[in-house]
Amino acid sequence: MFSLENDGAARHPLRVTWDVWAAMFSREMVSRTTADRMAWFWMIFEPLATIGVMVGIRTFIMSGRTIAGADFVPWMIVGLMGFYIFRETMMKPMGAVDASRGLFTYRQILPIDPVLVRCFAEGMIRSFIFLLFIFVGELLKLDLLPDFGVGALLDWLSLWALGAGLGVLLSVVSTLVSEVGKVVKIISLPLLIISGVIFPITYIPHQFQQYVLWNPIVHGLESMRLSFFDGYHTINGIDITYLWLWALSCLTLGLLMHIRFSAKLKAL
Repeated sequence: MFSLENDGAARHPLRVTWDVWAAMFSREMVSRTTADRMAWFWMIFEPLATIGVMVGIRTFIMSGRTIAGADFVPWMIVGLMGFYIFRETMMKPMGAVDASRGLFTYRQILPIDPVLVRCFAEGMIRSFIFLLFIFVGELLKLDLLPDFGVGALLDWLSLWALGAGLGVLLSVVSTLVSEVGKVVKIISLPLLIISGVIFPITYIPHQFQQYVLWNPIVHGLESMRLSFFDGYHTINGIDITYLWLWALSCLTLGLLMHIRFSAKLKAL
C-alpha cells in the first residue's frame, strides 16, 4: 500500500511526509469502517443505547428533576458526543504503535505517525456521527442546532485536542508498560459518571462542586452545552482555558516522550 522507495528523483521531505500520512490515513479509515461489518452500527448504537437507558431512568426515577435551560435528550446527546470524541481519541492511539509495527521498516515512518493518524481519523469519524445525530435530531424536532455555532465548534475541537494530547502521551506509556492501557479502559466508565455526562453537575452539593472543576472534561462538556443551549445554566468556574492547558501539557509531554523513546518503541 505504501510506495516510499526512492524513484530516482529528488523529493522534498514535506512531500514525502504528506504522502506517508495520506497513505496511513486511508489505511486507518478503511480499517475502521470496513474491516468489521458492524463497525458503523456499534459506533451509532452505543450512544443511542446510553440515551435510551438514561431517558428510562429519568422517566421512572428522576421525573421531578429538570435540566435548567435545556431539554434533557438534546442535553444528553451533546454531553455523550463530547465525551465520546474525548474518550475514543484518547484510547484508540494506545494500540497504534503495536498495530503499525510492520510499517517501521520504512525509515520515513516514526512511531508518532500512526498515533497522530489515529487521532485525526477518530476526530473525523466522531464528527461525522455527531453531525448525523444533529441532522436526525432536527428531523425529530429535538432542537440540536447550536445557538452559538462557532463556540460549539471550538468546544468540540477542544475536547478532541484533550483526547489527542492524552492519546499521544498514553501511546508511549501503554506501549512501554502494558498494564497502563488496562487501567485506562477501567477508569473510562467512572470518568463518564464524574464528568457530568449523564447527570448535571448542578445536582452535586455546592461544597463539592469545586472538586469537580479539577476535571478538565467537565469544562469542555459544560462549555459546549452553553454554546448549544443559550438558556442553559451551569456552575460557576467553567473555563475552557483550563482544558487547553491540560491538552497542550499532555501533548507536549507525549511528543517529548516519543522523541526520547522512539528507538525503543520501534524495537519492542
